[in-house]
Amino acid sequence: MRPSVRGTEGLLACLLAGAMLACSHAAPKLSDSWDPKTAAAYLDHREAWWSQWSGSARDHGTFCISCHTALPYALARPALRATLGQQGPSSEERELIEDVTKRVRLWKDIGPYYSDHGYDHKIAESRGTESVLNALILASYNSESRQLSDDARLAFDNMWALQQTTGDNRGSWFWLQADQEPWEANDSEYYGATLAAIAVGIAPGNYESTPEIQENLKRLREYLIRESAAQSTINHVFLLWASTKLSGLLVPDQQKAIINEILSKQQDDGGWRLASIAWKWNGWSLRSLVNMWIREDGTPMEGKSDGLATSLIALVLQESGVPRDSSQLKRGISWLRSHQNAAEGFWPASSVNKRRHMSSDTGRFMSDAATAFAVLALTENQRTTNPVASTSDR
Repeated sequence: MRPSVRGTEGLLACLLAGAMLACSHAAPKLSDSWDPKTAAAYLDHREAWWSQWSGSARDHGTFCISCHTALPYALARPALRATLGQQGPSSEERELIEDVTKRVRLWKDIGPYYSDHGYDHKIAESRGTESVLNALILASYNSESRQLSDDARLAFDNMWALQQTTGDNRGSWFWLQADQEPWEANDSEYYGATLAAIAVGIAPGNYESTPEIQENLKRLREYLIRESAAQSTINHVFLLWASTKLSGLLVPDQQKAIINEILSKQQDDGGWRLASIAWKWNGWSLRSLVNMWIREDGTPMEGKSDGLATSLIALVLQESGVPRDSSQLKRGISWLRSHQNAAEGFWPASSVNKRRHMSSDTGRFMSDAATAFAVLALTENQRTTNPVASTSDR
């Protein structure tokens, strides 16, 4: 639960402290233009660490797939191959795919991500979450070969078997809830459903038209539309992204409304701020102000733009058809090109839940996602503005 702030004086004091904290941080050394090589090195290093970290270890010698490190890595790392002149997956990519494939094949025998000492709800959340992530990752890699593998098809079968068919959330999947925005919170079930839609949309071999899944897709589309009004901006970003992959999800006017919502959140420096989009805005209420400025541990958030919100939005705006010469999109891309850490290759982002030391392994989780989405946004921009790009973007 988020902390309460008693009285206007307490709130103003916390907001002032947040502003002072933001000003007190020394700015990292930034590059003039982004460097794909150092970005790849950072992503590979972080994925290698995640796969070996004791906190990610799971049954049968596997590791779990995180929404902040492993999933964004799987989606983004292939995008760097052409730029870097690489012919195939990195060793870290191969290890990740082998891990996912192993868990898919052992689905009925392998333990869930979390069992919580036997509580059924935690097992259901773990299974639902993993089934979607497995299908999305394998579909993404299969899209390169343009053929859906048997393992990917099995992953989709596992996913559809766990789709909720009754109740208010019919059409979605049970999702891990740890009161941690934006991936494992009370509203993350909707985020998970958008990922399922993306997975189906990018799956090769015209998988979307498979007769056996049409009722599942109907439930999924209905859920995403039915619950969209109650969602935060970041969930709307993922809904917009899903609509660019899965046919018949949003009509143009619905896409335009989300684009306008996103653009209205852009900050003066051209970027976006995760804390401003992670929660449903309820007007000028105390709770809304607390969500935007105070973490659950009572520490103040920074008020500046961050790499995660900016990179994710810049990517989705491009894929949704916003013109490349749009001034707001160009400012977002410019923010990304100038905010990569020159020494280590990452884009900075921090937790909106609690303060973590930014140089620690767990403190880098949000920067992991930021870097992966920045790579996707910038390679997409490079691809569309300079189709015959050189092997370096510097």
